[in-house]
Amino acid sequence: MTTTPIRWPAEAIWEAVSPLLPGFTVEVLPSIDSTNTELMRRARTGQCEPTLLVAEQQTAGRGRLGRVWQSDAGASLMMSLGLPLAPQDWSGLSLAVGVSVAESLQPVLPPLGPGQPARVGLKWPNDLWLGGAAGDRKLGGILVETASFVAPQDAQAVPQGTSAGTARYVVVGIGINVLPRSAEGMSMPPGCLQDVEPGLDAPNALLRIVPPLVAMLRSFEGYGFGPMQPRFAARDVLQGRAVTLSDGHTGTAHGVGDDGALLVHTAGGMQAITSSEISVRPTAVPPV
Repeated sequence: MTTTPIRWPAEAIWEAVSPLLPGFTVEVLPSIDSTNTELMRRARTGQCEPTLLVAEQQTAGRGRLGRVWQSDAGASLMMSLGLPLAPQDWSGLSLAVGVSVAESLQPVLPPLGPGQPARVGLKWPNDLWLGGAAGDRKLGGILVETASFVAPQDAQAVPQGTSAGTARYVVVGIGINVLPRSAEGMSMPPGCLQDVEPGLDAPNALLRIVPPLVAMLRSFEGYGFGPMQPRFAARDVLQGRAVTLSDGHTGTAHGVGDDGALLVHTAGGMQAITSSEISVRPTAVPPV
């Protein structure tokens, strides 16, 4: 746990993002229950301005399927980006977010081999994984939530070209381990940004992630997940691996479709997995 005040690049992020999102604000809080929960609370009261909310500490952070994400100040990057969005198709949004974050943290995948840094990969549907000589480790997670759109008090907060009648307020939550953490109680050993790039801290990671993420979301609004599918494939850690679905079926993962559905070849043939209630885990760790 750090005792040194964290210097967040709020002004630099605002300068980079505000031309894309009129009315955009950046807030950093020392502690909160959950950044996602807070932005969803605001949305339900009509506060739907584009907002980046960063917490130095979360007391009740949430992951997929209600899993808890908690961390001390400086040990993790915990942020949520909320904005009105009106894509033609919402399918694959969490995967697109994962692609953007992974590429911001590690633009080029390093080769496999001794002495090489860990590779930032993506596990369907919303996890950032590290791979390499140390095996699979979870780096972070993504939680996307939406709320029915309520026109904000400042109409300029709706991005130009977005229809308030069709938009929803989307909250993109991202949690990433920055420093090593204990694996106690976890099904998978955790990884951290120090495994990827020694010295990379939460403020610098935030500055790398947010501007490209906003640009990607505006692109997603117009074109959906399809154009990002090849980029997801380049980092897909389940590709070709035996997987077990939470409903008990097993098969082999064969990438994702243009809509973000996971393609799994089972005894009953190829299945396109889209349900948010189905989790996927590899049944074996491949050799390095």
